[in-house]
Amino acid sequence: SSSSSSFSQIPRPIVYTIAGSDSGGGAGVQADLLAISNMGGHACTAITCLTAQNSVGVTQVNAPPVAFLKEQLDTLHTDLPPMAVKIGMLGTADVAETVGQWLWEIRQSSSADDKNHKIW
Repeated sequence: SSSSSSFSQIPRPIVYTIAGSDSGGGAGVQADLLAISNMGGHACTAITCLTAQNSVGVTQVNAPPVAFLKEQLDTLHTDLPPMAVKIGMLGTADVAETVGQWLWEIRQSSSADDKNHKIW
């Protein structure tokens, strides 16, 4: 039908999840990917922490270097600017500061009249 073909031409909104990876699959970016996709979005991830966990608990958390997190965010933003950003586990103060600074930078650089990519 014509309505389904016109719907398929509408780009899916890009949504970032900036969060930890849950090796058990029940939370973190794994759950965010499913939720964003189920809501019709295109999910992009920036991984803040890696966990060793299962359905019972977490045994270890490892945070990649903040320079790598910043590279993930900058690289995504150059090609896939977000319409929304969901923030999950940040894990460390350095990660929280890096994410906060990055959000401030992209807000400052976004055009006030760019309604397609204004994230707040």
